[in-house]
Amino acid sequence: MNNQKPLGKLIAIGGNEDKGTYSSASVRKKYYLNFFELGILRRVVQESGKEDPRIEVVTTASMIPEEIGKIYVSSFGMLNCRNVGVMDIRTPEHARIPMYLERLRRADVVMFSGGNQSRLREMFGEGEFLEILNARYHRESNFVVAGTSAGAMAMSKIMIRGGSVPDALMKGAVKIGSGLGLIDDVVIDSHFVKRGRFGRLIEAVSLHPKLIGIGLGEDTGVLITGGNIIETIGSNLVIIMDGHTIQHNNAAVVKKGAALSVENMTMHVLAKGNVYDIDERKFYAGKTNFAETVSIEQPGQM
Repeated sequence: MNNQKPLGKLIAIGGNEDKGTYSSASVRKKYYLNFFELGILRRVVQESGKEDPRIEVVTTASMIPEEIGKIYVSSFGMLNCRNVGVMDIRTPEHARIPMYLERLRRADVVMFSGGNQSRLREMFGEGEFLEILNARYHRESNFVVAGTSAGAMAMSKIMIRGGSVPDALMKGAVKIGSGLGLIDDVVIDSHFVKRGRFGRLIEAVSLHPKLIGIGLGEDTGVLITGGNIIETIGSNLVIIMDGHTIQHNNAAVVKKGAALSVENMTMHVLAKGNVYDIDERKFYAGKTNFAETVSIEQPGQM
């Protein structure tokens, strides 16, 4: 665990763009346009501090990497970003190729696509690629690590690998593993509202009550700065589950398949512009409210 406050930025997006399960071409086109028009990718670019940043899209998690890579190149191109590369890393050996490591060192933005989050841990969980990514995230103020769906879920140290939504809250329905460890104090779930994953995140937090659960709706993301300040971006909702206030909790003692019993878990619903402080576990209506509160609380302030 790195105790230094990271200087870089994480952008975790609950997107749905690379599953390949759209009912028609028109539905698929509509979703991509929404994703673009809502400004999430524009915000990714903006947070780099450059008009045309060097962007590397990592399609490792996806089973349709070539298609996804083209979509991101095209989408960022609509934002006048021409310096976009695609890393389709398929094996841990590929992740050690010097060309990829050098591109990672030069990137302003690294964007992980959706797919299977366990593949990201398998490919990058150990080795120089993750070491470089982690070091740059902690030391460079405008370095951005973004991820959608699986790419968002893999950011945390403890990661939801999968699990049955209908069986959630029956112990063992949610599969927990290790993520990339860019952020320690949270567990992230995606496609949250439309797929009804409330029970899944509640179970994850019940098993790890010192974590903050972040549920990302589609077309929605969070910008995390300083490793602890969450700002909601996009059109949908972000759900926060806080287990610090739990009193009765049988998650640690019941057998697999038994019903969980949890008392007094705290939930917050964040819309666009709302802010949440992970360390202080406080909700703010907006960045102005947050800044005013922090200013008032500084020692020596009148």
